[in-house]
Amino acid sequence: MSIWNKKNTIVVTCPKGVSPFLKEEVQALNYPVRAEWDTAIQTEGTLQDTMALNLHLRTAQRVLYQLDSFSADTPEWLYKKIHALPWENLLHDSGPAAYLCVTSIAENPLIKDSQFVNVKVKDAIVDRLRDISGNRPDSGPEKNRAVVHVYWKDNRATVYLDTSGERLALRGYRKVPLVAPMQETLAAAVIMAAGWKGESNFINPMCGSGTLAIEAASIALHRAPGLLRNHFGFMFIKGFPEDHWQTLRSKARTNALKKLPARIIATDINREAISAARQNAQTAGVDHFIEFNICPFEKTSVPAGDGIIIFNPPYGERMSSDPRKPV
Repeated sequence: MSIWNKKNTIVVTCPKGVSPFLKEEVQALNYPVRAEWDTAIQTEGTLQDTMALNLHLRTAQRVLYQLDSFSADTPEWLYKKIHALPWENLLHDSGPAAYLCVTSIAENPLIKDSQFVNVKVKDAIVDRLRDISGNRPDSGPEKNRAVVHVYWKDNRATVYLDTSGERLALRGYRKVPLVAPMQETLAAAVIMAAGWKGESNFINPMCGSGTLAIEAASIALHRAPGLLRNHFGFMFIKGFPEDHWQTLRSKARTNALKKLPARIIATDINREAISAARQNAQTAGVDHFIEFNICPFEKTSVPAGDGIIIFNPPYGERMSSDPRKPV
């Protein structure tokens, strides 16, 4: 059976406290939720299913497809178990796709530095590939191609393919970030927590680089958040079904709405912020759905009818170290 059609455990990570909204999203896509933690949920599906999860989830950070889980008392035993996995069926060992990044979380008394685990796992993988084919992929910290993640707690290690690669918060539209921008996944979670789905007006004073307004437009239009991204980790796994991926993208574009039922208004007193927000919204393809205005908070236009006001004000050390400035 192809790895792409093999059902296994999938762990989807998220910012702390966001898992209730991630759970809703996963269930809305008709995937079961087997477990929920503060920063992740557990579901199940095939490697092919991870493509849909990466494309559609707004509050997720990473989609991890489990390859194996085993006992490992020592780094040497971890190496042996990792080396035994059939990496030649998963990873490219030559050509442009032959690159590997390893990440890990180690909660083990033997490990003082997770970089040690990264190197041990990387060595096990590339040694096996070199033993079989005589070739080995390059490796490094960049997550723009194949990524393997290992979670090692006490004497239990679990190995995943990180099918996202770069975290999913990096939608691809924030070209001008300004200072301390709100993370895209968190912005989506805030909007979901408020219960706003696009049927009423959305007012966003102090909009900064526009993340809240852009995420609101994406939600209201039912646009898949992953449509702007060109690279995901799953694209660099052997046998990547590109035709199926293009079908998923095409269906997502077709299902998106063409107009909004209500207004989205974004304002900021800073001209530079509005310029950045406009550029980011244009990159996201939603600039014509958002009304941008330069004005102070109290001058923000609030149209008649139902709606919600959401904003992320500058505050405390996040924006300034000057204790004399009022919050």
